[in-house]
Amino acid sequence: MLFFAMLCCVTAHYGQQSTLIFGNIKDGVSKRPVRNAKLTIVGDVTSFLSDTKGDFKMECSLSGEQIIEINAPEFISKRFSIFLNEQPIELADIFLEKDIALERTDNLIALTDSEISENDESISGSSGLLQSTKDIFLNRAAFDFGQAFFRVRGYDSQNGEVLINGIPMNKFFDGRPQWSNWGGLNDVIRNQIFTNGLTANKNTFGGILGTTNIDAKPSGLRPGTRLSSSASNRTYRGRLMATHSSGLNEKGLAYTVSLSRRWAGEGYIEGTLYDAYSAFGGLEYQLNNQNSVALTAILAKNRRGRSAALTKEVFDLKGNQYNPYWGSQDGKTRNARERKIFEPIFLLNYFLQSDKLNLTAGVAYQFGTNARSRLGYFNAPNPDPTYYRYVPSFHINSSIGADFRNADFAKKGFLDNSQLKWQELYNANSNMINNGKAAYIVYDDVANDTQITASTIIEVPVNEYINIDVGGNFKTLNSDNFAEISDLLGASFHADVDSFSNTRNNLNGTEAKIVGEKINYHYQLGVAELKGFGQAKWNFKRWKGFVSGSFSSFGVQRDGLFLNERFLENSLGTSEKISFSSLGLKTGLTHFVSGRHWLTANGAMINRPPTLQNIFINPRENNNSVPNILNETITTLDLNYFIRLPDLTGRISTFYTRFQNTTDINFFFVDSGIGSDFVQEVITGLDKLHKGIEIGLEYQVSSNVKLSVVGNLGHYVYASDPSININFDAADSEISRSEGNIDLGIAKLKGLRLAQGPQTAFALGGEYRSPKYWWIGATTNYLANNYLNISAITRTQSFLLDPDTGERFPDATDENIAQILKEHPLDNFYLLNLVGGKSWIVNKKYISAFASVNNLFDQVFRTGGYEQSRNGNYGQFYQDNLSGTPSFGPKYWYGYGRTYFLNLAISF
Repeated sequence: MLFFAMLCCVTAHYGQQSTLIFGNIKDGVSKRPVRNAKLTIVGDVTSFLSDTKGDFKMECSLSGEQIIEINAPEFISKRFSIFLNEQPIELADIFLEKDIALERTDNLIALTDSEISENDESISGSSGLLQSTKDIFLNRAAFDFGQAFFRVRGYDSQNGEVLINGIPMNKFFDGRPQWSNWGGLNDVIRNQIFTNGLTANKNTFGGILGTTNIDAKPSGLRPGTRLSSSASNRTYRGRLMATHSSGLNEKGLAYTVSLSRRWAGEGYIEGTLYDAYSAFGGLEYQLNNQNSVALTAILAKNRRGRSAALTKEVFDLKGNQYNPYWGSQDGKTRNARERKIFEPIFLLNYFLQSDKLNLTAGVAYQFGTNARSRLGYFNAPNPDPTYYRYVPSFHINSSIGADFRNADFAKKGFLDNSQLKWQELYNANSNMINNGKAAYIVYDDVANDTQITASTIIEVPVNEYINIDVGGNFKTLNSDNFAEISDLLGASFHADVDSFSNTRNNLNGTEAKIVGEKINYHYQLGVAELKGFGQAKWNFKRWKGFVSGSFSSFGVQRDGLFLNERFLENSLGTSEKISFSSLGLKTGLTHFVSGRHWLTANGAMINRPPTLQNIFINPRENNNSVPNILNETITTLDLNYFIRLPDLTGRISTFYTRFQNTTDINFFFVDSGIGSDFVQEVITGLDKLHKGIEIGLEYQVSSNVKLSVVGNLGHYVYASDPSININFDAADSEISRSEGNIDLGIAKLKGLRLAQGPQTAFALGGEYRSPKYWWIGATTNYLANNYLNISAITRTQSFLLDPDTGERFPDATDENIAQILKEHPLDNFYLLNLVGGKSWIVNKKYISAFASVNNLFDQVFRTGGYEQSRNGNYGQFYQDNLSGTPSFGPKYWYGYGRTYFLNLAISF
């Protein structure tokens, strides 16, 4: 308190006279005024905005030669030198050039939308979060490295916070923003404010990756109409978008409407349909110059086909565009695994802006469905064409010896039948022996969520040097989770019985189920979270800094609605409430060596609760939660050097981050050698260490030519040996174990590399901008040191034990174990990307064309993958790997080959 009191009492002045700078900012093509352009003297954190006529006035207490920087949404940043000597400076008209490269954000969102793995989780790069930044390193990370799922500092996107009109949007389930909730609405989400890393943000305490606040107020969007059409061969093939913004009229009203449609019968990967509709409506009323209210509606409906990770064996046979999830039905492509998302968002905001106080308050209401379909089979052969028994390696790796003849038959059979056979599934269901009972069905895993968020942010300028920010939000979620039959594939009914144990999934319901009825599981999660933060920022002559603190209170409870026969005691009814209290502290200090060179240091220590997906061990079946679960602790520090010269700009940064007490839950099928189980692997006490160096520099060779150099040298490793516990359905198991769980002790992970995307990345880029309003650029990228997600169970002592004797395998020596479990990086690779565009004015209409080609040389590369945990002991693992083509080898994700994106837009 004493510290804040001292800050608030500071009223010192430096006795310097200010220089008045004034002028007008216009669109260089249409000559219309540019409103809300941000003007800053480099080295002075005070910024000024142009008014509705493009006029601006700014005062600066610095003297001598300085650099003025101008930034405006949809325009290229402009910098030039001025000399301050306390005499007024009139800059007259300043013309800004439209940034055609902004069309890249359309393709970037397509990339973000495509980050879906076979296990329904986002690969979770940080592409979408970084789309609004002007920082050259982050720009390259998003638009160039992003295609290889590079992660800034190796961070998951849950470490970055996304807000719309100051209201947080990250999901409770995994902590990540769900970009599909506003996908396709690029025209109205481009107006963003991004703060990198630990930098102070007036809207929130923020995440260590950064914070993006999407300003969706109609008054902040460019008045007029914009029509655009796009074509691509990535996730969607075509896109149409129409946006109209009225601007603020004399009565203080403004509105914006935006519609878009995206589609593809098949994307770059086989069988991946894309079908999306998006709509935005915003209405704002300014009561007076200080007060305004805004109502916003965002509706984005998205349906898309998913694809699978592939073993090297399957890749060698079918290539990187192969997808086993689809097959032909009645001459049409049908994907068994689709994802359908429709979660509308409605926001009501109040804004107060005055010299003494800025306040933003709002309420958000979001509801809707997130569903993932899959093909279920019951006492019937696995229909997956890549099932291990259907590919050649099954016959090569047999414990009774290699059978090359049958391996050849299997190869031919797989190549001839590498897609789902829908008609065969219908035929199996029509078999009279089944008496109408389904052997195969298609069902959806559904999450119906209703979430309400209330948020308030207050900014108080204490005096010329100090600002105070205070804010908080309260969020509640009711999540209804169940499986639902969507297609019986010709059968009359489905028997809702677990096929492994022959037990009922719900003793309180009927066994026979039809389309539209719930099966397998049904439970609800009730979540409530209260967050608050306070922040003080100060700015003196050569020093500025901030200190920020946060607190949160989080609670969750499960309510089981099915009485599962395998878990009679704890499947039905409410669980104990799981609660966490968390604190966070961060601070930063900047020293301006001059207006062109400055140094910053930021540090933080943050506690946060685990995400929903890592609290309950198997919420589909019971109330069990992770025992003695703890808050995760993050300790981080970064140091940065910034340079802003007329021709050279950029930064060099170094960072150190440690994540402690992380909890992780994984699901997989494991074969122990004398029995098989579908298990839940609970990893606790897991620490991770991220450290490295970032560099990003831009050099303006001339008024038309710019060069850039970007690099990342990262080192991301496991920093502890965590504890491993295996949970399973006791009724399912072929092995008798007490209470359905086994403590495997620790896994030797410390020092192994994390699967966080390429840890080394470099890019060299160049661009040319013609005075005749066309532009072209190229970037060559090198990405390396990418690793697989490891199997923790293979690093435990239990993996070394022979299930027949209970003793260690004789040849499971430390040397042999180290050799077979040695981490090998994925292949290093180069990518060349080209971009370009042109703009025209025709009859007072602004027309722009943009084109990009990624991976020009059609490089085949792996973006990541994971080790399978099917082999439960060393003996099985060794036997499976003898041939060099294991049946349960790692599965890999492959990047897109040569892809393009084209966009044509007209504005008036």
